Amino acid sequence: MQWFLASIGRTFLTFIAATGRLSLFAALGVSHCARPPYYPRQILRQMVDIGYFSLPVVGLTAIFTGMVLALQSYTGFARFQAQGAVATVVVLSMTRELGPVLAGLMVAGRIGASMAAEIGTMRVTDQIDALVTLSTNPFKYLVTPRLLAGTLMLPLLVVVADIIGVFGGYVVGVYKLGFNPAVYLDNTFEHLERIDVISGLTKAAVFGFLVSLLGCYHGYYSRGGAQGVGTATTNAVVSASILILSFNYVITELFFAK
Repeated sequence: MQWFLASIGRTFLTFIAATGRLSLFAALGVSHCARPPYYPRQILRQMVDIGYFSLPVVGLTAIFTGMVLALQSYTGFARFQAQGAVATVVVLSMTRELGPVLAGLMVAGRIGASMAAEIGTMRVTDQIDALVTLSTNPFKYLVTPRLLAGTLMLPLLVVVADIIGVFGGYVVGVYKLGFNPAVYLDNTFEHLERIDVISGLTKAAVFGFLVSLLGCYHGYYSRGGAQGVGTATTNAVVSASILILSFNYVITELFFAK
């Protein structure tokens, strides 16, 4: 029994220490975002990498999600003679939940892993120490551009994902399920409110920050050569995905709780 309680205590203390270290890392990164100097070329490079090069995977995910959502909604609502609600369900689901969450998870798998691998490789090959030797702050040069780019670009990706996802639902609804195009569009925008879009974009900004933060954090503290870089990459993707799902509930509670 004593050994069991000791193992629980060690796990809890390890978790608390990791949470504290991540919180300090996040606070340091945010503080550097508010203070010059900045590196515009690095920020632009990260914005292109996170935003432009993630468009294909986010777009494919969104359009098939919207198509499947239209089909599944129609199948369920047909049992209650409520097929007219398909368009409303598609647009609300995409803007509130599926757009931000799926885009965040796709970007976490692509960008979070890339950040952790790149910074982790720089750590194990002493390139970060070389930056310090050259009087360059590693947080300013490596972490801050990624945090800014992730926070700014993921909302733009989510806007594109929402449009593509709603379009996918429209294509299935009109050309497969037989909805009238004008009626489908009217049902799409009739119940869509500003708060639905704002909540989704807020989630996207938070998710972009989390993905960038965890990719940088695990890469920055990676140790142990190639194996350590691989572990850091895995931890970055897994932890970012878990926090995306957790913060999705928290933000939804803040926006829509009665």
